[in-house]
Amino acid sequence: MTLDGTNTWILRAPDEQGRASGARSIVVDPGELDEPHLRRVLEMAAPVAVVLLTHRHHDHTEGAERFAELAAAPVRAVDPALCLDADPLVDGETIEVDGVRLEVLASPGHTTDSVSFLLRDDAALLSGDTVLGRGTTVVAHPDGALGPYLDSLRTLRAAVDSVEGTVRLYPGHGPVLADAGAVIDGYLAHREERLTQVREALDAGAESADDVVRTVYADVDPILWPAATLSVRAQLEYLRTT
Repeated sequence: MTLDGTNTWILRAPDEQGRASGARSIVVDPGELDEPHLRRVLEMAAPVAVVLLTHRHHDHTEGAERFAELAAAPVRAVDPALCLDADPLVDGETIEVDGVRLEVLASPGHTTDSVSFLLRDDAALLSGDTVLGRGTTVVAHPDGALGPYLDSLRTLRAAVDSVEGTVRLYPGHGPVLADAGAVIDGYLAHREERLTQVREALDAGAESADDVVRTVYADVDPILWPAATLSVRAQLEYLRTT
């Protein structure tokens, strides 16, 4: 479910030679409670000004409290319960730290508290789990909701379009991708295709999420069907309300 694992991003302005400077950094998604990992991140990131969380899932947040302790840095997230010594993130706000400037973009859908970060000056989008570097994101009912998710994809596409040049994608899982706009377009097309398949399965007599999964996800390894069932429940809820 985490592909190659969870990506932890360290943001710091470079010096005049393009090397990491002594300025403070921003750490995004410190990851799970794994002491060697957290200490390695701190070794590369110190001094740390603030820790940002893209959403509440444990593979992104479990180590946040311990990392904040090691780094003596506050933690900010959309969910106040995840914040430490700092206020929650606010959609549209700008965060600036020693030459690094990012814009906060609420992107609910994967979870209700999902958020992305646009670094306009660097033509970079940190998308958390809203958009992945490989495959597609699970929108798991009930915390995940397809309507807000589709709206979030459109919001991120508009944000990418507002930046001069091609924007690179830095996801919560998987590799960095060169063209965030193209990836988002692919996500939107995929979701429309899946919704069409779900509608067709219902028209053919499917009565439950499990029935839909057996039809629509027949080409997927059955070991992944439980996750697909959660996604289908979100799709069914979306179809019922649109």
